[in-house]
Amino acid sequence: MNATSLPSAHEDEAVPLGHGAGGRTTGELLDTHVLPVLGGRPGALEDAALLPDHPDLVISTDGFVVSPLFFPGGDIGSLAVYGTVNDLAMRGARPIALAVALIIEEGFAHAELRAVTRSLRAAALDVGVPVVTGDTKVVGHGAVDKVFITTTGVGQRHLALRPSASLARPGDAVLLSGPIGLHGTAILSTREELTCHGVASDSRPLHRLVDALAPIGRSIHSLRDPTRGGLTTALNEIARDSEVVVEIDAGSVPVPEAVVSACDLLGMDPLTVAGAGCLVAFVAPADEADALTALRSLPEGRDAVRIGEVHTRGTAGRVVLRTPAGIRRVIDMPLGEQLPRIY
Repeated sequence: MNATSLPSAHEDEAVPLGHGAGGRTTGELLDTHVLPVLGGRPGALEDAALLPDHPDLVISTDGFVVSPLFFPGGDIGSLAVYGTVNDLAMRGARPIALAVALIIEEGFAHAELRAVTRSLRAAALDVGVPVVTGDTKVVGHGAVDKVFITTTGVGQRHLALRPSASLARPGDAVLLSGPIGLHGTAILSTREELTCHGVASDSRPLHRLVDALAPIGRSIHSLRDPTRGGLTTALNEIARDSEVVVEIDAGSVPVPEAVVSACDLLGMDPLTVAGAGCLVAFVAPADEADALTALRSLPEGRDAVRIGEVHTRGTAGRVVLRTPAGIRRVIDMPLGEQLPRIY
């Protein structure tokens, strides 16, 4: 065997669960095995993409493999709709069509399947987006875990909005529309049969918040919903792609007491626990007040707050956390989500 035929260092390795859970390990999987093969271009990896030759149309595809299927505050059906709608919204688009594919395990109870599909339909009606096409497959027992859902959403961009993970600018205010960590904590408490009083997933659509921000227009530089990897991952992605420093005031980040307690018990960092119903917005400083007013005008944004700002001091691509004591420390991209299979 000559040198050119030797297998690469990764050829005989298998994909671990953590490589699909967000953070640095997912990035390594994409950069090494997926994007080079599919011809992906360097640059920002967005929640949704502009359609070639149709720059006002946005498309996003997502897969949902949640365990358990039903949890406080939601289920896999509603999460699939809201998660897809939110990915479109983070590019400044309102949803106009949805495709849904179901991969069903042999032996899955009809009653549970009806519960999932009814919830999915109710969520689509809530958003006002039609399910226009889809597919259904049944596979052998053990080939999937009960039911997996894949969605594709198409959205129409607001003419005034052009947010991107690469457009954050020095001076921007960093706004958060609500508390963090609720979805991941709800999933964990159900999965592990823990008692976490008052914890329910915040799974909900965010497109109405983006509608409210639309009049502010191009001053909305970046939008991201902190899902897998939590707020830490969302901020690090924007800091990296915009080549800026993001500084966050730890005391300003809203973390429910129940989330704090659960994370203390389990040794997790609330900043890396996923949410499913809040967004982070990078806004030009002149329009910060108007953006907060717009977010707070809706129930899903009533707790919106300013949590930090963007500057150029330090190493570009870094996220810095400022503690109540005035100490600054870098918060890196997590290796992966601490709670696998929450989306």
